[in-house]
Amino acid sequence: MKPMLLTAVDTVPDSKEWQYETKYDGFRCILEWNANGPILMSRNEKELTTYFPEIIHYCNRMKEQVAPYLPLTLDGEIVYLVNDFKSDFSTVQSRGKTRTYKTISEASERFPCNFIVFDLLQYEGKDISQLPLLERKKMLTKLFQKSPLGTKPSYKEKGTLQLIDVYDNKDELWGNIRQYNGEGFIAKKKTSVWESGKRSSHWLKEKNWRIVTVILTLFDQTNGFFNGAVYHNGKLEEITTFRHGLSDEEFQTLARFFQGEGNQITSTTWQLPPSICVNIACIDFDCRKLREPRFHSFRFDADPTEINWRNMLRQLNPIPEKVEITHPDKPVFPSLNLVKDDFIFYLQQVAPHILPFLNNRLLTSIRFPHGVPGESFYQKNAPDYAPDFIETKLEEDIHYIVCNSLNTLLWLGNQLAIEFHIPFKTVDTSCPTEIVFDLDPPSVDEFSLAIEAAQQMKAIFDKFHLTSFVKTSGGKGLQIYIPLPKDTFTFDETRIFTEFVCKFLVQQNPNWFTIERMKKNRGNKLYLDYIQHAEGKTIISPYSTRGNEKGLIATPLEWHEVNSKLHPSQFPIPIVLERLKTVGDPFKDFFSVGQQQPFKAVLQTLKEITKKK
Repeated sequence: MKPMLLTAVDTVPDSKEWQYETKYDGFRCILEWNANGPILMSRNEKELTTYFPEIIHYCNRMKEQVAPYLPLTLDGEIVYLVNDFKSDFSTVQSRGKTRTYKTISEASERFPCNFIVFDLLQYEGKDISQLPLLERKKMLTKLFQKSPLGTKPSYKEKGTLQLIDVYDNKDELWGNIRQYNGEGFIAKKKTSVWESGKRSSHWLKEKNWRIVTVILTLFDQTNGFFNGAVYHNGKLEEITTFRHGLSDEEFQTLARFFQGEGNQITSTTWQLPPSICVNIACIDFDCRKLREPRFHSFRFDADPTEINWRNMLRQLNPIPEKVEITHPDKPVFPSLNLVKDDFIFYLQQVAPHILPFLNNRLLTSIRFPHGVPGESFYQKNAPDYAPDFIETKLEEDIHYIVCNSLNTLLWLGNQLAIEFHIPFKTVDTSCPTEIVFDLDPPSVDEFSLAIEAAQQMKAIFDKFHLTSFVKTSGGKGLQIYIPLPKDTFTFDETRIFTEFVCKFLVQQNPNWFTIERMKKNRGNKLYLDYIQHAEGKTIISPYSTRGNEKGLIATPLEWHEVNSKLHPSQFPIPIVLERLKTVGDPFKDFFSVGQQQPFKAVLQTLKEITKKK
């Protein structure tokens, strides 16, 4: 069974006869699920089951609840969601290239994919592919509602089956696609039947083209392709080869120019020094090449020396329309040669990872209006000039900003809010969402004390069967998190635990650690702060930048990284962006782990110990 295919159009129709869905950039796939288990088949009829074990494991966990509806055949897309409207194709592609059990297992752990379902072809063993789309959608929705499957796409939930969102309003979906830099969207005729392997005029796709300016460098007469490059670290780096989109006249003009003015380097290829610039339409960049490149227009006004990697990244990641960026070239981290636009780009890329921690929390930011280092001030109150999309929450006469959206995060970035400090609970809870231990050495020179304390704490938490997470503070210390079930344990109850752990470590290592609050009395010991974990107190958010000239980040780590080689200076902005591509997000399971955390049993044990004393 081959998937029904989409027809590309410049503009999809806008009428009540059609419904609209997000176009995700991943692997198109058919999920065949019967009593023997699920099988994933690609559009080219290649079995992908072994490549995405997290999806198979999820299906197996749901087998009992889904069993009454088997056999099922589902049409969908394997995706790696970076937000609810965009999948990173390069991640899915690299997952499909893994071969050994070890590499497949490691990839599924670091970069778990989802299966987004958008059609139902077989239900309880009955072929329903010839029912109208609207009928199939109704049955599909009921299936997901009656079973514990995900009823809408969510990048926060990894390794699951999720039901695609359907829109009747084309403009509403297009606005989301544009804001979150999605691949595009799909229009499907409500009366359409499912046609195996056919490219149908009843399923249409419209791409969200990004326009990137490149310098023409090479022409290959053999295949008629032109090469385009941008300056990167002072050298030209090729990012595309293209031919599509050129009219016959444009092609002939460019070919003659290369052959007449260029340097012939082989019998069929000509090279041109940086002089001609063109705009290329594409859907994304896979770290090496523009994806689906096509000629868009000439840029005779462009200066080739200004066609660089930084500008390419901005063209690929345009700022949402509601957010105005002022003075993008203003130096922010001058020691790293990072300007405001680089800082905004960092926030765009890190948004899926930082927003879950900022969500529904009263934000205290530290602004550096002239860049880092420099004058700074705390800001809690939303300023009068804040745009309408900024959410606020009134608490003790303060109109706190609540950063629940990408637009808000980028607006704060434009205000040069460099540090994001958050309380331990959300606005809709009275109890802490997590326990955090702040390991604060006297200076960065004694960072080894923080490593020692973290390792000893990890041993204690493992003994209690508690799952813990660790991050750098972005300064001179480490911070350890234990996520908790939502709104379950009070600050007084968590204090029992934090006080026990800190006092125990001091008793075991009196020469290294202290709980003395007065700095002058601490000597050269690491301060274990359990008092700071309290209502009204704040902690630096994971992935927040810090106001130091090195541009360091409060960086989530994997526990095996906490060793003698670790140092907080290893995690400036560029390195953290690269880590997200290579290491992934060590905090990705933070909130789901919290809901399963066995803290009640630990608390009961400590209460009994306290009573005996």
